Amino acid sequence: MSGVLSSVDARTKLVGQNRLELLLFHLGGSQHFAINVFKVQEVMQMPRLTRIPDRHPVVRGVTHLRGQTVPVVDLRHAIQMGPLKLNEEDATIIVTEYNMTVQAFLVGGVDRIVNMNWNEILPPPGGSGRQHYLTAITRIDDRIVEIIDVEKVLAEIAPYHSNLSDDAYDNELREAIKGKDILIVDDSHVAIEQMRSVLGPMGLNIIEAHNGLEAYQQLMHWKEEGRDIKNNLMMIITDAEMPEMDGYTLTTRVRADNRMSGFFVVLHSSLSGVFNKAMVEKVGANDFIAKFDPDILAERVASRINA
Repeated sequence: MSGVLSSVDARTKLVGQNRLELLLFHLGGSQHFAINVFKVQEVMQMPRLTRIPDRHPVVRGVTHLRGQTVPVVDLRHAIQMGPLKLNEEDATIIVTEYNMTVQAFLVGGVDRIVNMNWNEILPPPGGSGRQHYLTAITRIDDRIVEIIDVEKVLAEIAPYHSNLSDDAYDNELREAIKGKDILIVDDSHVAIEQMRSVLGPMGLNIIEAHNGLEAYQQLMHWKEEGRDIKNNLMMIITDAEMPEMDGYTLTTRVRADNRMSGFFVVLHSSLSGVFNKAMVEKVGANDFIAKFDPDILAERVASRINA
């Protein structure tokens, strides 16, 4: 399985086609869960753990992989289903990269990888408990599969800060930015709130959408209204992986429309590294920002104003 997960070329073939690959797994019960393969580095048997004092209750310990110290998170416990009751020597970990960090999730077992279309991925139903930890659901083999909001899980273990350095809010910049529209697109409520906490105090008029399809429909609505969106909309900041339409497909459609082709589009993803550079070039985005660095986010907005 690690060979499948390591191929950047295989992943890039899905980009712009509104497709994704999901890694299916369970947490010690019959319910199946999934995360996007894009975020997975490898799947392996649970290695030896080192217990650390004062660790978060859902962190089982740390392990050492390829020169890195990697925390191992009990994913079942993290989404409020109680600790995973499994002998560690029989357990599996999924090693992932999110937000410029590497972490592993302890799971009951891994099933397989499935290739799907984003329009088969639906927003989650409202509810309590673990429903708050889902970004989407889908149906595979006549069974509901729940796609976990890993960003929310990680934010609860190690909260992100959104404090900016003092010069990010200087008066001259505020005056230049004041009242300008910015469209932020993300299926994670945590990510939306993080961006709002940075961009709101800068004086921007923030419009939000929760997936690429919703954002595209908003742009088309403005277009049909005859709104001067070229001059009013300063920037689109979009997540890459979202239900119904991903950020890559949204960018591709924007670039294909003469009325919108000149929009400044930034991919804002918890992925990082060479893979994202390839994606920016392939779909024609203007820039990439890795989640979540408030100063870099503010700097990109400021540089857009000063361009």
